[in-house]
Amino acid sequence: MSELNYHHLRYFRAVAHDGNLTRAAERLNLSQSALSIQIKQLEERLGHQLFERRGRQLYLTEAGRIALDHADTIFSTGEELLETLRQTGSARRAIRIGALATLSRNFQMEFVRPLIGRPDVELILRSGSTAELLGALETLNLDIVLLTQPPAADAVTPFVSDHLSQQRVALIGAPDLAVEKQDLATMLATHPMILPTMESGVRLQFEALAARLGVTPQVAAEVEDMAMMRLLARSGLGLAVMPPIVVQQELQNGMLAELDTLPGMVENFYAVQVKRRFPNPLIRTLLDAAQWRDAPG
Repeated sequence: MSELNYHHLRYFRAVAHDGNLTRAAERLNLSQSALSIQIKQLEERLGHQLFERRGRQLYLTEAGRIALDHADTIFSTGEELLETLRQTGSARRAIRIGALATLSRNFQMEFVRPLIGRPDVELILRSGSTAELLGALETLNLDIVLLTQPPAADAVTPFVSDHLSQQRVALIGAPDLAVEKQDLATMLATHPMILPTMESGVRLQFEALAARLGVTPQVAAEVEDMAMMRLLARSGLGLAVMPPIVVQQELQNGMLAELDTLPGMVENFYAVQVKRRFPNPLIRTLLDAAQWRDAPG
């Protein structure tokens, strides 16, 4: 197989991300016909059609999606190479951190705290779903990702997961409820509950606990975002099932109270990377600090 023309691949990548040949041509400062010829030559070289047209929009074929995944990796790796080598002797180094959109903001702050205020570091923070974050990690658009469950690793995508912390989960509610002396089963049966969604590991643990206690909780709200759970708990809608770290400030100032610990329930936090030849050295700083904080004793 002769060498791939990377100019053709770059043009394909631009069109694939834009979804419109005209706009991509304008952005690349090419005529639409010239850009179309470049794409056609790449398709001939690969032996597969990369796009199908529906109206004025272009949609990737299955071969096109595969080609785009490889193109993203190729050009992101090239950008990483330039960035890595340019950082030698540079005054500031960037680190790109992704976090699950539902992850506790307090935990995120604790994780990045070792780098806050450093004049030689630029923090770039992103949030999204697990799939979005892992995709960005694979294409080297993120250096590290914070999740509550470790992803599966295989020979194609060798994810590396570091367990950062395990936080207990509790019932959080209005302070006036803390004076009531009720056992856990009674609280779960008599108070409306603010719960994470079924996709959450915490929710699955809660359902198992409720079954063991023989109670059917009243669900006042199912919420993906921990920040929204915190606001709903503060509004008095019901008792929230969450790690106390999520609302540590409200617990300290008395706006909320921890009513009871939920036995056997924990939330785990992981830092996920992909194996890279030139990993960002700032990752080691964050992981060392996180492991030190979580060490027993």
